[in-house]
Amino acid sequence: MAQAQWYIGLMSGTSLDGVDIAVVNFAEQPHYCHTAVCVAYPQELRCAIAQVCRADTITFHNLASIHRQLGEFFAATIERVLQQAGFNATDIMAIGSHGQTVRHDDKEGFSYQIGDPHIIAERTKIVTVADFRPRDMAAGGKGAPLVCAFHRFWFDEQCIVLNIGGMANVTLLYDDSPVLGFDTGPGNVLMNSWIDRHLHRPYDAQGEWASEGTVIDDLLELLLAHPFFTAPPPKSTGRESFNVAWLDECVRQWGDCHQGTQALAQDIQATLAELTAISIAHALQRYVDDFKRLYVCGGGTYNTHLIRRLSAHMPSLDINPSTAKGIDPKQMEAIAFAWMAQRRLEGKPNNAPSVTGALGERSLGAIYAGGEQ
Repeated sequence: MAQAQWYIGLMSGTSLDGVDIAVVNFAEQPHYCHTAVCVAYPQELRCAIAQVCRADTITFHNLASIHRQLGEFFAATIERVLQQAGFNATDIMAIGSHGQTVRHDDKEGFSYQIGDPHIIAERTKIVTVADFRPRDMAAGGKGAPLVCAFHRFWFDEQCIVLNIGGMANVTLLYDDSPVLGFDTGPGNVLMNSWIDRHLHRPYDAQGEWASEGTVIDDLLELLLAHPFFTAPPPKSTGRESFNVAWLDECVRQWGDCHQGTQALAQDIQATLAELTAISIAHALQRYVDDFKRLYVCGGGTYNTHLIRRLSAHMPSLDINPSTAKGIDPKQMEAIAFAWMAQRRLEGKPNNAPSVTGALGERSLGAIYAGGEQ
């Protein structure tokens, strides 16, 4: 296997379900993804990451400890995946590691990801590219969403690409215009948190629980009053804005307006699914007439109830999973960060200024030498 052909992408998203890993060759036509897997976090590690992400205040010791633990987990997982796939470290040109976002504040101009890239490079002996967001933010950008530049590379038609991960974001690909894109709000994060609290399940498989409930219209209206939904692009968001504490406060306010009425948990789940669907549809309202097709990626692709609600709100669009364009919905972002690593090593731009608002094109990512360098 030619050394310069293969790149690894790592993505750990807002949902905290695990790390997506892809081994990709971009030199071949069509581009070839040899291996793509999602490796679940051990429960103890997942809880530790979630605690860091949720806490308003954390100690430096706790942050540094989980940063190192996650780096060790990423490295061990890469080594195991390579062994199972029949690769050696010398077959891989570079690893592109997004890391796990624990804080993202585009107003203050910072974004922080954990999963120590020094450890990844040292353990695997492979060049590792990480810390993609800060350079875009230093250039005046929002630092997100970053995958829009990759969508331009991969998709060969005028279309919309919708990623429904923990948060949802859209990329609008025009034939002869700069790529547009932005976060639309919560994707799976609130639905996952709610079903985990009430049914102890990590996610609502196919949206079955939500489909059994009834949307609470005035609660939905209260949720949609969040100022993010009416803010113009460029914009990005995360758990800092959309989290269980915010949801609980909205539910409490709704209860106060209804003299302490207790809403059924499954009705709130239905309302959260509708929040995701309608916020995406509202965000695309001014653009939708320019497009015929929308491709969905991310874990939300498999929530059939959610996809039905999206179709109901945007009937003019032909909605398909990204598999229709040769890319696994769950591995889109991992493959994107493999591509971003390749671009960084080649010194080529891998951001989309028209999306993030950066002053211009930049080659994002810090390079950590592999081997014993």
